[in-house]
Amino acid sequence: MEKENATLLTEFVLTGFTDQPEWQIPLFLVFLVIYLITMMGNLGLIALIWKDTQLHTPMYLFLGRLAFVDAWLSSTVTPKMLISFWAKSKMITLSACMMQFFSFVVSATTECFLLAAMAYDRYVAICKPLLYPVIMTNRLCSQLSVWSFAGGLLHASIHGGFLLRLTFCKSNIVHHFYCDIIPLLKISCTDTSINFLMTFIFSGSIQIFTIMTVLFSYASILFTVLKNKSVKGIRKAFSTCGAHLLSVSLYYGPLLFMYVHPRSSQADDQDMMDSLFYTVIIPLLNPIIYSLRNKKVIDSLAKILKGKF
Repeated sequence: MEKENATLLTEFVLTGFTDQPEWQIPLFLVFLVIYLITMMGNLGLIALIWKDTQLHTPMYLFLGRLAFVDAWLSSTVTPKMLISFWAKSKMITLSACMMQFFSFVVSATTECFLLAAMAYDRYVAICKPLLYPVIMTNRLCSQLSVWSFAGGLLHASIHGGFLLRLTFCKSNIVHHFYCDIIPLLKISCTDTSINFLMTFIFSGSIQIFTIMTVLFSYASILFTVLKNKSVKGIRKAFSTCGAHLLSVSLYYGPLLFMYVHPRSSQADDQDMMDSLFYTVIIPLLNPIIYSLRNKKVIDSLAKILKGKF
């Protein structure tokens, strides 16, 4: 009987942020504006880097790929959320839920690896400037980008495979605004201990590895610029790396709390706020952060606008 009931569960209800009707339209308008700005900023940054050949260097190629992943991550989550607000239908099929989760894990994990690769690029550029053209070639940049995507695909496949072993017969109410692994595990009627363990091991390992790469890279950069005692060099290093450090700090905080923090102390509302930050807010902020703090991007944009007007 338990198995029969589990097979009948083919749809979930995403509770979202609120069930109060008066908030549906205002929230729809707010997140629609955020999504449109996010897509314009990231796709515009990709187009700018593609059009200006002076930006065809590893640093900006990484930035363009990060913009693509941010647009992908936002598009995985926000459109379904907008439909829920507008149509007031919070239903999602089991297959669509699994696809959304898979796409989310691929894009979020790829972003972690890309941020680490960008930190390594800055490390080579500042700590080994004479060897930079030899070490950080466009070919290596492409290889690191492919490996980042492959890592995201592998990570998503592992969690997707473990999710397939679960049955959902307790409830179909997912206390979240998209299909994430922790809310799904909470409503499963199968023993989820192995799933929680795999989430902690793989998500924790990826985050620790990429964070340690970033910390090592920037510790080496800081040691190098302070050793040279050049005010101009220090300013250049901080102007070059400041945007990336800000982006990394904003991205990893909520991720660490969500997937490495003990599950027993997590609250659904807190989980949603953390998830909102790295699925909606960070993709919005990244193109702004990198554009405003990067002189070459601003100069390239000004040149293109001057040519048009």
